[in-house]
Amino acid sequence: MRLSRRIAPVLAALAVLVTAAPADATPRTPADHGGALTSRTAGPRPFGAACRTAVSGSHAVAYCHNPYVDTDAVRLHVECARWWDVDTDGAPVAVGPAVTVRLTGRCWKEIRAVWVTHGS
Repeated sequence: MRLSRRIAPVLAALAVLVTAAPADATPRTPADHGGALTSRTAGPRPFGAACRTAVSGSHAVAYCHNPYVDTDAVRLHVECARWWDVDTDGAPVAVGPAVTVRLTGRCWKEIRAVWVTHGS
């Protein structure tokens, strides 16, 4: 079978386009990277406990739940409304995987602000 002179170059160009896919178009596997995924393919891992706080008079409470595999460290901070009242920063508490912790703090009088920080 003989191809016409018009169709042969078109088929050759089409064959080159089909077989020469760009490098970014091919899917990557962990084996392509020596067993480890790069940050471009893996993305950041989710981390950190979710905390909710409540204030009742001069008492503050925070509940922190960690749904992730890595342990998180949380601290409760209480800012008192009166200038003479001592603000408090709680000690770091480790929150393991699938664990909920309760953090408490207080002022002598009113509380101005309560927040939770993550890390050591």
